[in-house]
Order: sequence, then structure tokens, then C-alpha cells
Amino acid sequence: MTHHVTTMLKTYPKDLGSIDQQKLAECIEACFECAQTCTACADACLAEDMVADLVTCIRKNLDCADVCAATGNVLSRQTGNNLETTRAALEACRTACRACGEECEQHAQMHEHCRVCAEACRRCEQACADLLASLG
Repeated sequence: MTHHVTTMLKTYPKDLGSIDQQKLAECIEACFECAQTCTACADACLAEDMVADLVTCIRKNLDCADVCAATGNVLSRQTGNNLETTRAALEACRTACRACGEECEQHAQMHEHCRVCAEACRRCEQACADLLASLG
């Protein structure tokens, strides 16, 4: 996926300015990957026999998936400058990923899908932090 993200950034007809394009591409990829992983984890939680014990996990999965997808979309738009919204989206994404990752880690030994999801959340949280730091 990174290949297409990077290619699309390179084909953008205007100057992208001073943004770190590698960090931007990595963050976009991490956001969409995390959105998919969290959606799949919520679905897997729903299939577990002990689904009642996973209600909080499912909620955090779905919230994280929505925030990650929205952040990936915001980051994919380069026309005009909307740095305030970009920063807010990245902060919200970090927060959602941290909460979901922590919740999934509590279930990781019993549910492999939660372990995988926690990893995706940590990766996305870090990618958002890295891009935010590069924005200055």
C-alpha cells in the first residue's frame, strides 16, 4: 500500500511544501491499515463465545477504526493548508490508537486478533507522533 500512497503524493500537481513526504506516506498507510485491523478485530470479538466480556474492546476497536480512517483521509488531501485540522486529527488518532491498543493488550494472550490489533494500533500511534513531530 505504501507504494500507491507514495506514488499518489509524487503525482500531486502542486508543491507539497516542507512536509516530510516519507513520514506522511507512512502515517497514511498506518492509519488505513489500523482502521482495517480494528474493524476486523471488532468483528472477531463479536464471534467469540465470551463476547459480553469484550464489549469495551469492540467499542474501542470501532472508535479507533473510524478515527484512523478519517485521519488517513484528511492526510490524503493536500490542496490548501489546513494544519490545525491535520494536527487535531493526528492527536485524536494517537489517542484512539493508544486507548484501543491498551484495551487489546489486555486480551492479547487469550485472543490472537487482539494481539495483532494492539500491534497495528501501536504502529499507527507512533506514525502519528512522528508526523506530528515533523510538522514542528
